[in-house]
Amino acid sequence: MDLLTRIKGPRDLDRLGLEQLDQLAGEIRTFLVEEVSKTGGHLGPNLGVVELTIALHRVFESPQDKVLFDTGHQSYVHKLLTGRQDFSKLKSKGGLSGYPSRAESEHDVIENSHASTVLGWADGLAKANEVLKKDDHVVAVIGDGALTGGMAWEALNNIAAAKDRPLVIVVNDNERSYAPTIGGLANHLATLRTTDGYERFLARGKDLLERTPVVGRPLYETLHGAKKGLKDFIAPQGMFEDLGLKYVGPIDGHDIEALESALQRAKRFGGPVIVHCLTEKGRGYTPALQDEADRFHAVGKIHPDTGLPISTSGLDWTSVFGEEMVKLGREREDIVAITAAMLQPVGLGKFEEAFPDRIYDVGIAEQHGAVSAAGLATGGLHPVFAVYATFLNRAFDQVLMDVALHRCGVTFVLDRAGVTGTDGASHNGMWDMSILQCVPTLRIAAPRDADQVRAQLREAVDVKDAPTVVRFSKGAVGPAVKAVGTVGGMDVLRRAGTDKVDVLLVSVGALAPMCLEIASLLDAQGISTTVVDPRWVKPVDEALAPLAAEHRVVVTVEDNSRAGGVGSAVAQALRDAGVDVPLRDFGIPPVFLDHASRGEVMAEIGLTAPDIARQVTGLVAKLDGRYETPAAEPVRD
Repeated sequence: MDLLTRIKGPRDLDRLGLEQLDQLAGEIRTFLVEEVSKTGGHLGPNLGVVELTIALHRVFESPQDKVLFDTGHQSYVHKLLTGRQDFSKLKSKGGLSGYPSRAESEHDVIENSHASTVLGWADGLAKANEVLKKDDHVVAVIGDGALTGGMAWEALNNIAAAKDRPLVIVVNDNERSYAPTIGGLANHLATLRTTDGYERFLARGKDLLERTPVVGRPLYETLHGAKKGLKDFIAPQGMFEDLGLKYVGPIDGHDIEALESALQRAKRFGGPVIVHCLTEKGRGYTPALQDEADRFHAVGKIHPDTGLPISTSGLDWTSVFGEEMVKLGREREDIVAITAAMLQPVGLGKFEEAFPDRIYDVGIAEQHGAVSAAGLATGGLHPVFAVYATFLNRAFDQVLMDVALHRCGVTFVLDRAGVTGTDGASHNGMWDMSILQCVPTLRIAAPRDADQVRAQLREAVDVKDAPTVVRFSKGAVGPAVKAVGTVGGMDVLRRAGTDKVDVLLVSVGALAPMCLEIASLLDAQGISTTVVDPRWVKPVDEALAPLAAEHRVVVTVEDNSRAGGVGSAVAQALRDAGVDVPLRDFGIPPVFLDHASRGEVMAEIGLTAPDIARQVTGLVAKLDGRYETPAAEPVRD
């Protein structure tokens, strides 16, 4: 690591010759494999952008020039070249974020790791430079997968409107987002990859024709005059140029010299330019290259030599959903599945194997996926759209106006709901139960264990006249939590051993074991508790208000924002029913949470059994009059 340890900032790259740069690229790949294998993280994407990132930092002057990444999971090399080489706590509390972070470095601009946004950012920054008469450059690095998102094309339409506003768009084309990129754009880029480029063709033609007596030069000039049509024939990049964007490429994304040359030309152009770079996801690491599913897009802790996981966890929520989907697919021919470029991460790989004609990958386009689902439902099918909870935020209007308004039977399955932890603020699925509360007719299920995932998924797809949502957590699913009875549609998880019960504890989803622990801690303090799992948290079960009236205090515990979440809905339901019982809602505060393990985040926000039991004990003590108001101080003369 002789060269890498000497790189404290981008300008240290200026002193290196081409051979040293190639050596540095090798050192970076070795570093990434060794370090990321210890912590887990996005390995494949970063192995693919080593030379590209080196070239970007040699040609542009960060942080004065703004280098933006979409998505930020390909920014590890950028971190290394900007002085951040301690990866020992990557994605852990107190360590480096897995995405760009303004708190870490002045070289980081965008923290949001939701795809297809970088071109909008770049458009705004370029406009700001224009208004403020700055000469700074704006460079947006976008993967071919992120170009499947509609926001990217909305931004391109605006970028192209200003022919003399400098902006460099680097398309990092590795034929993949998580998995191989799909759709018409992917086919177009594939054509650009596999055809001999116009510039090389024209250069060879010029050389040949200029050696041809009499007619050679006139023929060449005629050929050059037919540039646009010839370009479309030789290398059909017309899609970009028709938008008014200068196109450079395709460039070998692992040839530093070629990359620098292309980027320098783009930098001098003075208007919007697309530099199309061909890279290989997982480059230089055999286990990644042999992983056809996603080229080690994201890995846990692995053996660096073999790429095999160091340990395996138990049954996870995603796999339970995936297996049940296959069973449903066999039972019902109307069940179809939708994914937004995340087939494997959301557990639909086995469904695709079993029913390849009944699954649709819409690319990184959640808005389109939701509207398409409405069309599928209207056409007589029942679509199941599996997506990370945080990414459904992007399709709220479509869920509201296209799916719910039209009473379409669409099931949204939200993976990674609640606190996810190590991926940081933008990946916590902590908003879904809040933003969906206001959607008329929509129903939300929060399964507490694997059995309930299976049961509630089946209940959801049986609903034909309204959207349904099934949400579950990230990672391993715990043992089954058995009900001891039911009230209305709710499961009773614990009954108090007395007729006079102090606390009604409403447990939401995967927090059932915690809620049972809270009840045990309260029992030790002489506070009797009933624990119920509503199962379907929207709408609030009609039996909840009468049950609450039998208790002195109602407590809700949810893995979602407290603002507008289940606790708020329960409070509203109690008010509507005229039940005047004190209520305390425990959940995630409305803040952006720093990256750390799920347990560390939960402890930091006070969402643990001891913290909650302590506060509930204090509340019951106040009701009992055991907390006295301090006497007023006597007035002194």
